[in-house]
Amino acid sequence: MAQIINLRSARKSKNRSDKEKMAQSRRVKFGRTKSEKQKSNKLKTLSDKHLDGHKKDQ
Repeated sequence: MAQIINLRSARKSKNRSDKEKMAQSRRVKFGRTKSEKQKSNKLKTLSDKHLDGHKKDQ
């Protein structure tokens, strides 16, 4: 005989596992430390300054 399960709890546990999988993929995609963010911002500002220094005035 088949095992009896509560469909509501099965659906909720499936939703929880799906959300956890999505959260894990987003952590990999968007998760950066504060120092990594600051470093990339600093590099961006330095490159912007460098490019602005080489612009010709019209």
